[in-house]
Amino acid sequence: MLRLLASTCARGLGGRGGSRRLVSRGRARPVAGLCDPSRRLSRQASDAPRNQPPSPEFVARSVGICSMMRLPVQATPEGLDAAFVGVPLDIGTSNRPGARFGPRRIREESVLLRTTNPSTGAVPFQFLRVADLGDVNVNLYNLQDSCRLIRADYQKIVAAGCVPLTLGGDHTITYPILQAIAEKHGPVGLVHVDAHMDTADKALGEKLYHGTPFRRCVDEGLLDCKRVVQIGIRGSSTTLDTYRYSRSQGFRVVLAEDCWLKSLVPLMGEVRQQMGGRPIYISFDIDGLDPAYAPGTGTPEIAGLTPSQALEIIRGCQGLNVVGCDLVEVSPPYDPSGNTALVAANLLFEMLCVLPKVTVA
Repeated sequence: MLRLLASTCARGLGGRGGSRRLVSRGRARPVAGLCDPSRRLSRQASDAPRNQPPSPEFVARSVGICSMMRLPVQATPEGLDAAFVGVPLDIGTSNRPGARFGPRRIREESVLLRTTNPSTGAVPFQFLRVADLGDVNVNLYNLQDSCRLIRADYQKIVAAGCVPLTLGGDHTITYPILQAIAEKHGPVGLVHVDAHMDTADKALGEKLYHGTPFRRCVDEGLLDCKRVVQIGIRGSSTTLDTYRYSRSQGFRVVLAEDCWLKSLVPLMGEVRQQMGGRPIYISFDIDGLDPAYAPGTGTPEIAGLTPSQALEIIRGCQGLNVVGCDLVEVSPPYDPSGNTALVAANLLFEMLCVLPKVTVA
């Protein structure tokens, strides 16, 4: 059984709001009052009724447990085409902690999301069976063991044919996730949005932290290096040749300066050609955005991407063979307004809208 814990907000488990427990003997229950029982998931029929987030026209946004988009919480990935998964880990962080609270805060802000994307014509819940799988039960005292737990849970998710959309957590988590993804799909292409390349070899003598995940992925052959693009890279460095490693591996590095004051639609046209029809993974560090839009993160860098450019990047992946996505490094303590988590929730919805089974109008 997946080691997933149903995530709840303060008014969830044991709170005064009267919410019922989500986890009973290791199994998560559907959200009471939000979904018709006839919409429960089927493991066999591909045309079975699909989950729908409740409409605010009929169910108040403040009602219900704290799941992503108020979707049902499910204990296992069986019967799902895609699932939101939280990985509340931040012990790989190099300076400002707090990303362990990212999944919960993103879920809280996702109450503002609706089911349809009129800008792209995507209606994902008509094509996909989606639920919230809760959180991986990480070990906050041992980073190596946490990676083991993450890898084991994602192996089961991927084996079930379910595409994971991950709420992070610091960027270390992408490494064990890609271990599980590559185990099924082989080396994958990567669309990586970030202020940093995260290809360092080590820090303080350690080879595993949030600055090294893609170096470790290269070491283990998890990436198809000719199909890796890193977008939004910027900031000060300890050397002048800071991009050398990525470029030596065949990565395409797109600096933030090359994105200023322009649409990224042409860039994504080139990226789609580069990626082809083989599997790709989307990894979006929220610090890829300028801190004016997303201050709640551990390693902010000025002069970053705008939210509209973030939409262009994700929407530019429409038609690609996306086998997994993550949104990492949301650190709520540095943004009491919740705006960073709100942006993150919207970007995760956009990722859901570009999954291969979603047909756009």
